[in-house]
Formats: sequence, structure tokens, C-alpha cells
Amino acid sequence: MRPRHNTEVALAYQELRPEDIMDAVEAAGFRCDGRLLALNSYENRVYQVGVEDHVNIVAKFYRPGRWSDAAILEEHAFSIELADDELPVVPPLDRDGVTLFHRDEFRFALFECRGGRAPDLDDMELLAQLGRLVGRIHIHGETQPFINRPSLDVDSFGRESAAYLLEHDFIPDDIRDAYRSLSTDLLTQVEHCFDRAGNPEYLRLHGDFHPGNVLVTEDQLHIVDLDDARMGPAVQDIWMFLSGDRSEQTPQLNEILEGYTQFLEFDARELHLIEALRTLRIMHYAAWLARRWEDPAFKRAFPWFDSGRYWDEHVLSLREQLALMQEEPLAWSN
Repeated sequence: MRPRHNTEVALAYQELRPEDIMDAVEAAGFRCDGRLLALNSYENRVYQVGVEDHVNIVAKFYRPGRWSDAAILEEHAFSIELADDELPVVPPLDRDGVTLFHRDEFRFALFECRGGRAPDLDDMELLAQLGRLVGRIHIHGETQPFINRPSLDVDSFGRESAAYLLEHDFIPDDIRDAYRSLSTDLLTQVEHCFDRAGNPEYLRLHGDFHPGNVLVTEDQLHIVDLDDARMGPAVQDIWMFLSGDRSEQTPQLNEILEGYTQFLEFDARELHLIEALRTLRIMHYAAWLARRWEDPAFKRAFPWFDSGRYWDEHVLSLREQLALMQEEPLAWSN
């Protein structure tokens, strides 16, 4: 059965009106000038807010029930640690020692507004620069673990995702058996990839490091949105910048790792994880949409989800991943 409609969680943001947003920002010590722009975000609600005598700020209202206060504050501390080392990470604003604010039932954080364009992944120098930044992030990431944030693992991203989709009848009946069998084969192969990678060390990561979370202004990069920061293998913060076919990805990977290894060693065995991590992301993404399907914003933004065509294409992409995980990993000319 589909999950019962949970009004408190699914419709929580219905109570977040423009005046509530500005009241919350003013309670944190900023005087709003009336300008408010909703930004592209679904898991949380994020707004650009105009304030007097200050650059615009971004207010992020956290989805109720997703993270504990301790987990959010751990993310904030990691961002501030990176920014203090002059990494171009946009940390939360600190108001008298407070970075996580409460307003009625909502929790929110404030950030300076940073603009920019998406990175050009054909720009090899930019890829090397990204590699250097990831290496510097991981220098901090390996110094201590997260205590209150999760790890990227096969169970939470893979098994639990497949189980949720099956148990809540999101998979159409005509491909249900095929999906169940395929997901079993996929997760077996993912585990083989982790075995070939030598059970890699886990460190603190950005966790969701993709081109949408990098803003480019002239020669300056800004790294945003550490909301998915977690423990995981180093290659998780690298593989999402690879695009195209194998012949295109190989020079991209070499350029990123050329930059990365200027600051930190990279274990080449982790290259076995690239397609495994891509597989887990595909599975997790489908389950994420399903878990949020009662949120009206998701039905507006993803109208194609929960259609027969979507699930046919989803299964096809997973079958392609099964084949890719059995190929040799990308080559790194270290």
C-alpha cells in the first residue's frame, strides 16, 4: 500500500508564508526590505531575501523530521571549518554564536547570497581546479568522523530504496518481478565493486558534489549546499563531474585527479566504485521521489514520476548499470 498521507510532514511547508519567512529572518537580526525569491530546492525550502544595509541573504528552511539539530549543526561546523581554511565554501551565518535558528515549528539557517553559472565540464583547467578543491576538503574530512550524520552505504541507498518502492506499490505490476530480481543482482554487483575497491576508508564528504552545487564567477568558484554531507569514500565527491562516454570521462578523471593529488593521495582501487555509486544514486533518487510524493511541490515539479514510462526507463537505466559495473574501471594515468 502507498504510505498514508502525513499532513505534518508532507504539507508542512504549506504553512510557510512569505510573511513568516521575513519575520523569521528579522528575528535572527536582519531587517528585510520586502524582496523575496523562491530558489530551486525541493528537499528544503530556500529563499533569497533582500535585507537593508547588507548583501542579499539566503534563508534555508529545513524539511521537518529529516535531520536532527545535532546533525545540522555538525554540517554547519564542517562548512565553517572549511571556510576558515579559505576554501570557497558558503558557510551559515553566525549570529552571536548561533547558526541554526528556530521559528515556530521550523528550523532554518542563513547564508550570504552567492551568484554564478554552472561549471563548464569541458574546461580541463576548471576540472583540475575542482580536483584541488576536493583534495583540500578531504584533508579536513579525514581528520575526524561525523558522529551525527549517516554514511553512504549499500543498505541505506540501495536495499532500503528498493524495499520502499516495492513495499509501497510504486513499481508497476507488470515489471514488479523484474525489478525485484534486477535490484537483487545490482546490489550483489555493487558489493563486488566495494570488494574490488578494498573496502575503502570513509571520510567526511560534501556528499552531493555535482555541477549544480558549484557556482562559477570569472575565475572564482563557490561551493554550496552541504546538506547531504556524510561519511563515504573519497571518489563520491569526484565521479559526478564525469560526463559523456568512456573516452570523454577518462581525460576528465585524469584532470580532476591531477588536481586532487596535489593535496592528498588517492587510492586507485576506488575507481571500481564509480559505477556502483552511480547505481546507488539512481536507486536512491527514485525512492527519494517516492518518499516525498505526498508533498505537492514534488507532484508539480516531477509530473512524470509514478508513470509507467518512467519506471520502464528506470529499469532500463539500471540494466545498463549492471553491465557497466562488470566492465573494467576508468583508467587513471597516475
